[in-house]
Amino acid sequence: MTVLLAVRPAVAQEVAEWENPAVFAINKEPPHATAFPFENRALALRRDLHASTYFQSLNGRWKFHWVRKPADRPAEFYLDGYDDRGWPEIPVPGSWEVNGFGIPIYLNQPYPFEANPPFIRHDDNPVGSYRTHFTVPDHWQGRRVYLHFGAVESAMYVWVNGRQVGYSEDSRLPAEFDVTEYVRPGQNLLAVEVYRWSDGSYLEDQDFWRLSGIERDVYLVAAPEVHVRDFEIVAALDSAFVDGVLDVRLEVENRGTGRAEQWGLLVDLVDGTGASVLPRGAIGRDLSVTGGGRANVGFRETVPAPRHWTAETPNLYTVLITLTDASGATVEVLGSRVGFRNVEIRGGQLLVNGVAVLLKGTNRHEHDPVTGHVLSEATMRRDVELMKQFNLNAVRTSHYPNDPRWYDLADEYGLYIVDEANVESHGMGYGLATTLGNAPAWKAAHLDRTIRMVERDKNHPSVIIWSLGNEAGNGANFYATYQWIKTRDPTRPVQYERAGLEWNTDIYVPMYPGIDYIIRYAEQQPARPLIMCEYAHAMGNSVGNLTDYWDAIKRYPALQGGFIWDWVDQGLLTRNAQGKEIFGYGGDFGPRGTSSDGNFLINGLVSPDRKPHPSLWEVKKVYQSIDVEPVALGRGAVAVTNAYQFRDLANVRLVWSRLADGVPIDSGVVETLDLRAGERKEITLPLPGTAPIRDAEYHLTVSFRLKTAEGLVPAGHEIAWEQFPLPVAVQLPIAEPVAQAPLTVEERDSVVVVSGDRFGVTFDVRNGELLSYRYKGRELIREPLRPNFWRAPNDNDFGGDWQHKLGMWKSAGDRWEFRYVQVERPAPDEVRVTV
Repeated sequence: MTVLLAVRPAVAQEVAEWENPAVFAINKEPPHATAFPFENRALALRRDLHASTYFQSLNGRWKFHWVRKPADRPAEFYLDGYDDRGWPEIPVPGSWEVNGFGIPIYLNQPYPFEANPPFIRHDDNPVGSYRTHFTVPDHWQGRRVYLHFGAVESAMYVWVNGRQVGYSEDSRLPAEFDVTEYVRPGQNLLAVEVYRWSDGSYLEDQDFWRLSGIERDVYLVAAPEVHVRDFEIVAALDSAFVDGVLDVRLEVENRGTGRAEQWGLLVDLVDGTGASVLPRGAIGRDLSVTGGGRANVGFRETVPAPRHWTAETPNLYTVLITLTDASGATVEVLGSRVGFRNVEIRGGQLLVNGVAVLLKGTNRHEHDPVTGHVLSEATMRRDVELMKQFNLNAVRTSHYPNDPRWYDLADEYGLYIVDEANVESHGMGYGLATTLGNAPAWKAAHLDRTIRMVERDKNHPSVIIWSLGNEAGNGANFYATYQWIKTRDPTRPVQYERAGLEWNTDIYVPMYPGIDYIIRYAEQQPARPLIMCEYAHAMGNSVGNLTDYWDAIKRYPALQGGFIWDWVDQGLLTRNAQGKEIFGYGGDFGPRGTSSDGNFLINGLVSPDRKPHPSLWEVKKVYQSIDVEPVALGRGAVAVTNAYQFRDLANVRLVWSRLADGVPIDSGVVETLDLRAGERKEITLPLPGTAPIRDAEYHLTVSFRLKTAEGLVPAGHEIAWEQFPLPVAVQLPIAEPVAQAPLTVEERDSVVVVSGDRFGVTFDVRNGELLSYRYKGRELIREPLRPNFWRAPNDNDFGGDWQHKLGMWKSAGDRWEFRYVQVERPAPDEVRVTV
């Protein structure tokens, strides 16, 4: 069911694990789905780890020691008797560099160290040494104790009570160790040694802050010796998309040494009230597991007409897995929320439950302006809240697996997730001769990161696409990871941007293609859909042509959306020279000369503290899923299309208002919108007949608002709107020409002066410049007027170096070719000057 790669190999010459691409795990547990062995059914339904007596969080303040290079680290710090009284403390989880240890470095493509894979400079590779204590409860005796690290950047060694437990790389996935034989009654010492850079860092060259440390939760779990080690749940729909097919595969492990005994397994599927929805109730099965062995058990059941899961209708059920002993007593209960849905590529389109979906997405880095790579659940929830309120429905986890809680929120509130492996070797280039994606020595590391992502996240309905990584070239290693996923999980498509149109991507996912390009692709009737993995770079004053992209996407079936780069400005809270709090970026930290790519990470739709930028309002408008067209506005007739793909508009009311010069003069409500998904209907709004006001402009605004709250979107929230000019006007009389005083033209000293009643205009006949414009004795221009073909460059211009590529236009107005000035008098009160 799972594969564990890289046991420590024998080598002729001793090489540090953190410089050996073949070693990325020593004594680590094989990957498994995110789950917890609760004591009973009620706790499993609550899903609160802290409520279990078999869970112990180790988060908090740990003793910490930081050095700049490995040679200076306290080599025996892991021993019981080591004196750490002079050490400071650091929060766990916590990134070193935002807690005063080391310098945060922002780089886009280059490595923050000299690239010489797999080696790392020994004179500049900070090491952090951690120490903390914990006590194993007495009632944990007879159970297996597992130590869980949610994520550690970038490599770590672990000791318990002075004995080395293991080693781990991969900064974005869990590392778990069975420490049963290492712990003791009473107080225990946990020591961890973390390296800022390792050979694993060559696969983590993402466009973000380069930070370090223990960056996700650390905790202990006490599991029974015989327990459900892993499980896979496939909750699919039949070919008619009516009934569900629940497929549950379990792996039961016996870590004891005794003879085989009888055990019982009970699988149930319950709704939000805790009631079983299986036709015959919970399904039971007996099994026998020998000490040191494993047993695989499968369950398959038809579920009549379950509610479907989509991002628009995130209906969830809970699978409860109960393990009992020979007497029938409960040993453990595991719970996992599931959603019934199908994902497939068919007819050149990405389908969810048989319907071609449009991914209105964004890329999202895990970033907090204060805590760096450490995110609270409240921040994650705020991100989901904003995305749902601003009409986004999809997220690419750029560029690594996220905190497990993120997927729980996506399941619950409805977001399509592209789950991306923690693989980016951008700094090595894309050529087959240099990319690590084609280097045999790095194949195992590529596979390990991919396998562990899939095994951890396989049960989440929100995960509809796997991604092999980002900007890491293509080659044999990505052929291998693609083939592994397709064999392991045939229920989801796989994408990879650097594969282009090669065979190892099921979706064509280009980066920043032009609108003309995606149209040309769509017109070729391709076998694969096009979904932009990055587009509409949201840096500074940007996202202005989003509607042009979506006009094309809505017109061509092969075009199915994209992911804006990106969600949040990655600014870090700091103070400037005047002591004012600012969001700092590359170059704001460390001494002069610190490697930096400047402000190129300030390109989010929201600020670091999650305040929407103006561009997000444009996204909300373009991404809205209700369309309105005028039919006969004079009588209030409009056509409304429910562009949602799965939901009706029963919980939506239409609020209209008529405005005169922007001021509402009347309004009304259409309480019932009887439109199914995809349905179009003409609606006549009861606009009252009102005598128009002279010189006023009239508009009709149509707003669609929720009647009751939906998840994190409150009642009354506007989900779509449209505005139209109304054909209401007062016929004004045609203006009659008014006689003007004759104009005079005077030529003197190389200038032409045109004068009239209280005004005068002066031109230079040598170069055609407008020198002066006076009215009522007041000069209206400061200097001669010349044509200007330049505007201030914005951030995206600088990113593309357009200020240099188009620099000749900046001074084009100073280099004009003057030919003549011609003065004509068509009438006594008219003078025409042609330059």
